[in-house]
Amino acid sequence: MEVLSSLHHVSFKFMCSPPKPIARMNTCGLPKKSLVIARLQLDRRADFVGLNNGMNLQKRCQLLRNIVVRSELAGAGSHSAAYPTAEFQLGSKIRGLCFYVVASLSAVVLFVLMAVGHPLVMLFDRHRRTWHHLIAKIWASITGYPFLSVEFEGLENLPAPNTPAVYVSNHQSFLDIYPLLILGRTFKFISKTSIFLFPIIGWAMYLLGTIPLKRMDSRSQLDCLKRCIDLVKKGASVFFFPEGTRSKDGALGTFKKGAFSVAAKTGVHVVPITLIGTGSLMPVGKEASLHSGVVKVVIHKPIEGNNPDILCEKARNSIADALSHRG
Repeated sequence: MEVLSSLHHVSFKFMCSPPKPIARMNTCGLPKKSLVIARLQLDRRADFVGLNNGMNLQKRCQLLRNIVVRSELAGAGSHSAAYPTAEFQLGSKIRGLCFYVVASLSAVVLFVLMAVGHPLVMLFDRHRRTWHHLIAKIWASITGYPFLSVEFEGLENLPAPNTPAVYVSNHQSFLDIYPLLILGRTFKFISKTSIFLFPIIGWAMYLLGTIPLKRMDSRSQLDCLKRCIDLVKKGASVFFFPEGTRSKDGALGTFKKGAFSVAAKTGVHVVPITLIGTGSLMPVGKEASLHSGVVKVVIHKPIEGNNPDILCEKARNSIADALSHRG
């Protein structure tokens, strides 16, 4: 009884005494930083299940080691793990570099073909420029397919190639242009005027008939809409990113009404397109890297009407629904 009483007194004193400094616990053979984290986890568990009752130092150290090992193993599979993250970033940067090399070299060769055929295009196909768009499709395919897996859904919803329409899509990444060009429709993009200054790419955009726009210039915006209306009336299609800029987090932004005003005034259909996956493969601000993955292009049923607000709402709902169910 005296022995049991003494043991009980020691156990009670051990439980009631304040925790010893972490430095004295290094007899467990654990790194100091890991030990602090493990000690906190252990104290929480002990409060719940009463592990401190009579727990000797050897068992306590063993439990600490188990917690540390589990924590480190879990951390190795997380996004913050040093080695996998570094390896992933390195592979993506190499992939991105190869992507731009292929894009640049193929653009130089194909631009020559585009320039050679330009006089005939201006004589016989000034507004649609089918030859130029065929070259652009070849360029996008050569550049995109080695690095991206592109899946199309709803191709039956595309209007006939010679039918003018207003195409609209969400905008997530610099990569968006590639699957859209692969579609092979002769729509005219709208682009910042500064892009036209880039050698080869900017010159090719000029030959394609891409419409320049100064974003903060109201006069430029009005001229852009007038030109779009004129092109549609002459049989060409136009393409808008109604959000106006790329989404930084993948969320669908507010749509501007310009594209839908063009459709309402010309009486053509609006064709909504949802792009899924481009934002995660090449996020905004990280254009030097290219991750591997799948890009989905969903073409929705054309929408018609003469009310820009209703057209805008229907198109945005179609794109938002696809993002929430397929994204």
